[in-house]
Amino acid sequence: MLQLPPDVLQRLLAAAQAARARSYAPYSKYAVGAAVLDEQGHVHAGCNIENAAYPQGWCAEATALGAMVMAGGRQAQAVLVTGPGPDIITPCGGCRQKLREFSLPASLLIIAADPSGVKAQWTLEQLLPASFGPDHLKHL
Repeated sequence: MLQLPPDVLQRLLAAAQAARARSYAPYSKYAVGAAVLDEQGHVHAGCNIENAAYPQGWCAEATALGAMVMAGGRQAQAVLVTGPGPDIITPCGGCRQKLREFSLPASLLIIAADPSGVKAQWTLEQLLPASFGPDHLKHL
């Protein structure tokens, strides 16, 4: 399994926890934070933001990816997602596909955490096997 240096993992965890503290989740009360490590070693954070018209909200991972793109990042190396616990939280299906757009599935590390720390990790390929991505459109 891929491993991050402890200091990088701690930066991701701290950023995701700080983002989770800023979550706007008045309806579900389920605050989520995410932090994405880009190809330049920069960390970009995001939180979930709900809306009274439920489909109009967005996930922490999407917010973090947006911050990464706005800062010039184009390839996610790792993403840490943190929720309230005790259940392990993973990116939803839509966020898995969004992460696929900006990663190599076999090497993107997905890390799950809660307030007590890191709980589990996978590659995106493990969470989204046989995925469809930008490489499928190169031959058109």
